[in-house]
Amino acid sequence: MKVVSLFSGVGGLDLGFIRAGHEIIWANDLFEDAVKTYRRNVGNHIVFKDITEIPSSDIPNHDILIGGFPCQGFSVANTKRGGHDERNQLYLEFLRVLKDKQPKYFVAENVKGIMSLEKGRVFDMIIEDFTSAGYNVNHKVLNAADYGVPQRRERVIILGVRQDLHTTLEHPLPTHSDRWVSIGNALSHIPEPEESHNLHNHIYSKFKLKFNGYLGNRAVDPNKPAPTVTARGDEKGGVVVLHHPNNHRRMSARELATTQSFPVDFVFEGNNSSVYRQIGNAVPPLLAHAIASIFPKE
Repeated sequence: MKVVSLFSGVGGLDLGFIRAGHEIIWANDLFEDAVKTYRRNVGNHIVFKDITEIPSSDIPNHDILIGGFPCQGFSVANTKRGGHDERNQLYLEFLRVLKDKQPKYFVAENVKGIMSLEKGRVFDMIIEDFTSAGYNVNHKVLNAADYGVPQRRERVIILGVRQDLHTTLEHPLPTHSDRWVSIGNALSHIPEPEESHNLHNHIYSKFKLKFNGYLGNRAVDPNKPAPTVTARGDEKGGVVVLHHPNNHRRMSARELATTQSFPVDFVFEGNNSSVYRQIGNAVPPLLAHAIASIFPKE
């Protein structure tokens, strides 16, 4: 099917749909380094422009609309979150394209925290908006570890089917719920950055290790999937980076990308802090592939 991708980032969600046999015909993001990364690895069909400035008529007709509208304003990790956060309103751009283009299906991805924002009122409003746009909607929280990603990452996946199609979509069944991939095993083939290698982006933050139990300062168990990779901080520095499973340093960008299930030859553009942020913002391609596989090919 022909797919349009909004808030694409580096294309983790898009990679999954491509691997499942679909075609991404148009994509959009406003993070310049992420757009450069997308063009290098995925394709030149991404448009670097503010979605609020792109009329729906400039977006090609398509079968599936996909996107993870920016979630910082929704995240439970952001103690200042609230319904007034202007970033929360970016979902309205997704809704606008959905209303105007009326694709057969849509997929919206977001942090689990969006469901509890303002005691669930914001999420209820979003679901009501999607329903009013002409779609039968269902949602479910999926854990990326259940689909072979070496990371415990819970995200709410909203599926929509245009009401005139008289069909339903079910979320993908777990493939690894009883055999999670450990982070130690996932990174076992990657040498230390100081050793001889030909890997791209194999540079790590020298930020001092801490073990206080807080996000980014937890000891990592090599025999389990990693904690959630985050994009807290910005491309200028200060990004929160997980410990390596040996707990002797922070993960390199290459290792963090592997934690997100990106292929080893996927090259990220920008400085290391920017690359960390791009990785943390992404949908794991393995999870994306599982989601993409529920859709018919035509």
